Amino acid sequence: MGKLDGKVAIVTGAGRGIGRAIAEAYLQEGASVTIMAAREQAELEQLTQKYQAERVLALLADVTKPEECEQVVDQTIQRFGHVDILVNNAGRGMKYVNPSFLIEPTRFWETEPSVWQMIIDTNVNGPFYMTRAVVTRLLEQQREGSIINISMNYEGMKRRGFSPYGPSKAALESASAIWAQELIEARIRVNVLLPGGITRTGMLPAETPMDVVLSNQARLLQPEIMQAPAVFLASDDARKLTGRRLIAVEWSAAKPQGRAIVEGIGYPQ
Repeated sequence: MGKLDGKVAIVTGAGRGIGRAIAEAYLQEGASVTIMAAREQAELEQLTQKYQAERVLALLADVTKPEECEQVVDQTIQRFGHVDILVNNAGRGMKYVNPSFLIEPTRFWETEPSVWQMIIDTNVNGPFYMTRAVVTRLLEQQREGSIINISMNYEGMKRRGFSPYGPSKAALESASAIWAQELIEARIRVNVLLPGGITRTGMLPAETPMDVVLSNQARLLQPEIMQAPAVFLASDDARKLTGRRLIAVEWSAAKPQGRAIVEGIGYPQ
């Protein structure tokens, strides 16, 4: 039996990178999964072809549009009967501000307001719209649930030239802590998961020199590093964890509640 047998998950930004890796891990552990992306239907279809079609629902939807978020949740419930897990992974990074952001940092006042708004809309408003849509259904059905918000290192939030991406993730982490407190009585947990370093995703421009990428860490992380801890947070093994911040690179299945999990409020005993 898989660790997520019978559970239903929604993963945003699932076409590639971290979102795709997490969606695949959930499918391998027996969950039914709605995979969504704002564009590139072909990338989503690759997953539907690889796994049992009856356990995968591929939807194009924009997380910056509340009505589309509501539709995704409704379609998920219509297809699978309920929803248990939401992974807020969809995001836009610094390459939209400047493709050479790691080499030539852009100062905040040089950022186009339209680009600033696009990144904030996706990285802050998107998780709010999706979480709101899922939580209202969980409350209606009186079901426990797991919300997992994908974040980044604290160092990146404060790094020169990382505005507005850094501030957007700081806002998401603040929201996660607040939501966890407000949902604790409903047994809906909200946790943050981050890789723990620069990861090979679409947010990292392909032309970026490796010596620049690895200037502050020993190796470039792969999206798959998020799979095991994402399964843990979605599973019943983590039912008493909420308001926590889990760093994937430090997580170990042997000690799932070890030093990789920091901060948080936890559930009352």
